[in-house]
Amino acid sequence: MQLPISQSPAQQQTQPSWFRTLLRHRGVQLTFILWIVGHGLIVLLAKGVLPFDRPAFAGAPFIMQMFVPSIMLLEVFVLMGLTVMLTRKRIIPDLAARAPERSQALRETLGLIAYALFGQALGWILGPLLGFKPFSFHLAGTLVGGHSDLAVAEVWSWAIYNFGFYAVGPYLWFRRRYSAVQLNLVSSNRRNDLLVIAVIGISEILFELTTLSTSLNRLSFSQLALGLPLSFVIYGIGTVLPTMVLIYSILVPRFLKLTNSAITTVLLGGLCYALVHMAEAWTNFSTLTNALISIIFMLINYFGAGMIKTVLTLRTGNAWVHAWGYHAIAPHVIIDTPHIINIFGIR
Repeated sequence: MQLPISQSPAQQQTQPSWFRTLLRHRGVQLTFILWIVGHGLIVLLAKGVLPFDRPAFAGAPFIMQMFVPSIMLLEVFVLMGLTVMLTRKRIIPDLAARAPERSQALRETLGLIAYALFGQALGWILGPLLGFKPFSFHLAGTLVGGHSDLAVAEVWSWAIYNFGFYAVGPYLWFRRRYSAVQLNLVSSNRRNDLLVIAVIGISEILFELTTLSTSLNRLSFSQLALGLPLSFVIYGIGTVLPTMVLIYSILVPRFLKLTNSAITTVLLGGLCYALVHMAEAWTNFSTLTNALISIIFMLINYFGAGMIKTVLTLRTGNAWVHAWGYHAIAPHVIIDTPHIINIFGIR
């Protein structure tokens, strides 16, 4: 929001800074409290051992595994600052104006959330019925290692299910009623969008290469030549496009319309992104305690990633920016190409 041109010095002095506004926001305060409480509950319930199937973290101390989401959140804050800086001179699109009037926006929001929850429940049942892992927004073994014994049929079944249910279905339904611009699928400033994609994408790639585990450097040229594009395609249709359409094309403008708050919208975007990963293969729902640990850890693990995707969308009005800058290449091509190469037996 731009300040009035004719603002007195006294008015300028009394206007709270953006940082103070952020700290005073009740949603931010509640999130901070829940973040601390969530970590405390995991420490009390887990008793030094996280009950997850995550080979990439198997050798990491418990305290380090607990710190990882917070470290990632700090990096997300840096990326948010970069995004705001890179977009400060452009005209920020009004995403709320792209949503329908409030009552219609509420109906569509609740309907789409119910649809997504049904899709998660169906994927939880359908995957095992087919002899596979439950279908979540990530393929089993994604980002956490393991599950190299997956069948190729499972990979394509997961990708096609997610693409059809979360991307094609919602897109066709809403595209009949709204333009591509209203669905955040058209750039209003291509040059700035490309700049944001490049800076955020390169920053995230460097962060992942220096902090996370990846075996890209141990792959042969032929494995990279086949594995990189294959990983890009599989994760593109299986998680990148479903995420983009469901949350950042459709839900985010409606969150902004309903709340009239960019801060609340960012928090809701982070929450929604975490919730669609509840059926991840590495979680453990064998007991009530393990289920509670899994749910809490899932929320704190994916919340930050969902927030930066929302910020990128709000600042550019283009859902493709987050898809290219903070999803398709990093993390999935950077981290998960070795996983795809193992599954497909690429030599």
